[in-house]
Amino acid sequence: MHVPPDERERAFRKIVTLLKPGGVVLMSLREGPAEADRPMWPAPLGEVEGLARNHGLVVLKSAASTDQMGRTGVTWTSVALRLPDDGSGALPTLRGIILKDDKSSTYKLGLLRAIAKVADAMPSLARPLPDEDAVKIPLGAVALAWVRMYLPLVAKRLPQTPRNQGPDGLGFAKEGFRALLNGQFLSQDLRIGAQFSAETGHSVILALSEASELITRMPAHHITYPASSQPIFIAQRQKLPSRSDGRVIDRTLLEQFGSLTIPGPVWRSLMQLGSWIEPVLIAEWSRLVKVYAGPQSSIELGHVTDALAWIEHDRDTRFARSTVERIRTAGVPVRCVWTGADLRKSEVDIDHCLPWSAWPCNDLWNLMPSSESVNRNQKRERLPSQARLSTARTNIQSWWERAWLDDPVLRQQFEREAEAALPIASADTLEHVFDGLEWRRLRLRTEQQVTEWM
Repeated sequence: MHVPPDERERAFRKIVTLLKPGGVVLMSLREGPAEADRPMWPAPLGEVEGLARNHGLVVLKSAASTDQMGRTGVTWTSVALRLPDDGSGALPTLRGIILKDDKSSTYKLGLLRAIAKVADAMPSLARPLPDEDAVKIPLGAVALAWVRMYLPLVAKRLPQTPRNQGPDGLGFAKEGFRALLNGQFLSQDLRIGAQFSAETGHSVILALSEASELITRMPAHHITYPASSQPIFIAQRQKLPSRSDGRVIDRTLLEQFGSLTIPGPVWRSLMQLGSWIEPVLIAEWSRLVKVYAGPQSSIELGHVTDALAWIEHDRDTRFARSTVERIRTAGVPVRCVWTGADLRKSEVDIDHCLPWSAWPCNDLWNLMPSSESVNRNQKRERLPSQARLSTARTNIQSWWERAWLDDPVLRQQFEREAEAALPIASADTLEHVFDGLEWRRLRLRTEQQVTEWM
């Protein structure tokens, strides 16, 4: 009640980042007239419950009480919230989809894995629904992950249905998909912030539209709750405006394909436990391909696993290095984000703040100048601790400002990448981006147990 309403979501998110799985938050909400020297705003229980739901917390208990000091019109509501450590109870549902559902194709696994990839790499694309525990994500984002997964599988002619080879017989492998396939298109180029020529962009749009149609008609329709015909995922497809050319992949484009509604527990499980669910998905997908190929096939499981690998671009710091040189040429000093010391040309190294070995990400917000000795001898492939990151806050934000935000084109790329990879509604301030960086850091620490640089 002491936090202005327009600042509450950010404040709540910062509280959540302090929790480990199983951690509990206790809140006391005051209702009634404020004291003259203590500004307060109404803080109804429903608002706190909504914030908790949107950030993956479970409401354990709430209880109302009178004011122990006997003040007129003042009452209190106590709330206990917990960050689940068990996937919010959705694991049996996910396990059933992966291992038990009848499958005449790999499409159900493809949809589940595509959603998991959005939850991992683009979580901020999700929009919580106000009246139910569910989120809505752009159908185009799911289609983006779908096409990215299937391109290498189809290129290697690994069957995705019985008797299938190559693109023939696959409902999504039509004009756009085949154009990408025949053009030797790199699947890893399908990502937020990617830019294409007009011709390639047109093929990308067609491929995403074809995938969206298939996803809506097939796996989203046929993945249902146990002993029920009720779909778990609700797809709403819409016709793409003719002006969409696909030259730049961003949130606006992906939202134009429609939406997919996902139950909150399922979404949170995929966010929190995706690194554990992924191997099960890969193993079952590989098994299905082997079955579809038939007993006489020479296809080995290892070949399928290789084709299912989520390939990222190579670790690349060249653009950040050229940016350092551009800044230095303009006569502006470049400082190590970790020590604050001015860097000579021979001392500059480019650090992936969140280490590449734990989370491959060449996004602009993750690339920072560091002294070579600090990056290679001290930090190395470790995760900066919360204290280390907080100490470097000013230096990191100053680097972001000079390197990316001062250039209109780079600013757009910086904001697109940050808004997709970090749990922020907008990258309109560096404080929001840094909050998202702290959240992503905590996820890597708690879920993958990445060693910290203290």
